[in-house]
Amino acid sequence: MDVDFRSDTLTLPTPGMKEAMMNAPLGDDVFGEDPTIKALEEKIAKIFNMDGALFCPSGTMANQIAIRMHTRPCDEVIAYEGSHVYKYEGGGAPGNSGISFKLLKGDRGRISVSEIEGAINPDDIHAPPSRLVVLENTVNSAGGSCYHGSEIQAIARTCKERGLLLHMDGARVFNALVATGESPDQIGPHLDSLSVCLSKGLGAPVGSVLLYKKEYSRRALRLRKIMGGGMRQAGMLAAAGIYALDNHIDRLAQDHEQARIIGGILARQEWVRMVHPIETNIIIFETERVEVVLNGLQKHGIRALGFGPGRIRMVTHLNITRDMSDHTLKVIPKII
Repeated sequence: MDVDFRSDTLTLPTPGMKEAMMNAPLGDDVFGEDPTIKALEEKIAKIFNMDGALFCPSGTMANQIAIRMHTRPCDEVIAYEGSHVYKYEGGGAPGNSGISFKLLKGDRGRISVSEIEGAINPDDIHAPPSRLVVLENTVNSAGGSCYHGSEIQAIARTCKERGLLLHMDGARVFNALVATGESPDQIGPHLDSLSVCLSKGLGAPVGSVLLYKKEYSRRALRLRKIMGGGMRQAGMLAAAGIYALDNHIDRLAQDHEQARIIGGILARQEWVRMVHPIETNIIIFETERVEVVLNGLQKHGIRALGFGPGRIRMVTHLNITRDMSDHTLKVIPKII
């Protein structure tokens, strides 16, 4: 049995999704003529009660467009120290936008109003202007922790009062919403922009969508072109996104439950130092025997990911079946 927990980016399109892709009406999206792209953008903007949306090839591009459209060179961006925009986007933000970061410790990746207020620079020519706050939801490097709507709303109020803009890297925002039981419109209207990934737990093969307030519509489109993200008959990809939004959101709860069960069995192993709290579909556990554990799992057809010194990550997703999960539960006590 081949069981791959390395990432939820490993999901494959379902038969229904493939059928939707093959039947999608197409046009040239750079000319603004792909009807399926338009349908996806309108659909997801409505879901989050935001003004506009732009289909992008990747979440990294969506985040990079957002940072550049909200900032000017020499501005400063406030974010969690392990955030994706800082740690996993190849240094793109300083390169593409000429900004610097002010990094916060956060509580399992979630930064607070008090931390943000303490990070805002004074109006001093020696300090870069604080311009943008970036939240990540869920927080990948912190084990899939998620913000509640009330926390986001409080941060949004602070940003507005202090003259800051607010972007959310919502690569797994639907995981967060399923976990908290909240609705998308408890998040969207409070943000200046939001990136949503379709190719992780939702199971689409490619793509993210950048959502924003209406004043950013033209700027976002121009920046996507500059960054090489203008695609032609990309409606086939957008059709997969529409199918995912219609069919794969509620089932994320199954991934969360599988993650909690696997985390529970890991916590009982003497070679596991600790399992980080599991809120969604990401399991991070600590062990002094990373390579031994990874090799032991591999011998039984199970793949996981080394996630820094002394850490292993496992991510449940659409293609992890109940049988695969049960197989994993049986193997874990036997690998050492």
